Amino acid sequence: MKDGGDKSTRPSKPRGPRPLADLVSDLVDPIVSKRAGMTAGLLSAWSEIAGLRLEQGCRPEKLLWPPRRSDDDPFEPATLVVACEGAYVLRLQHEAQDLLTRVNGYFGYPAVSRLRIVQKPVQIHRVSRKVPSKPIGPGDRQMIAEATSRIENPRLRSALERFGETVLGRNAAERDRGGR
Repeated sequence: MKDGGDKSTRPSKPRGPRPLADLVSDLVDPIVSKRAGMTAGLLSAWSEIAGLRLEQGCRPEKLLWPPRRSDDDPFEPATLVVACEGAYVLRLQHEAQDLLTRVNGYFGYPAVSRLRIVQKPVQIHRVSRKVPSKPIGPGDRQMIAEATSRIENPRLRSALERFGETVLGRNAAERDRGGR
């Protein structure tokens, strides 16, 4: 063993790349918890917690924790304030107990005992994941037709032609944007 016992007792930092979510949550969690009483993890996991029927029309606003006067006060669960669009309010009321169970399952202990529904517009900005495409020219269509001309099955040939058109259209759009 080398001398320099100070280094051997110090915990080592993890080496290598870390997920961006871990780095961002370390920065964002204190701000979110101060303003809304919750973590970024709850916000990011909301679609799994709420489920398909509620995720588009509801989002968590904040956790209201009851005030504690001293450290000896017993633990009291929080109230989860959920913003909900008008069409989803009745559905949320109907599924409130299931949602509370899933939220508490996320936390790992009974952290939330009540829901408070605030009716307001919920705007969820979805990023388009559709890859841009560009129409292909007659020269590209000719090349695809020649490449697939020896395929006997008409359904397979048609599918491969559509696939070729998609690939060439995406490549052309990528070149126009300054990519590869």
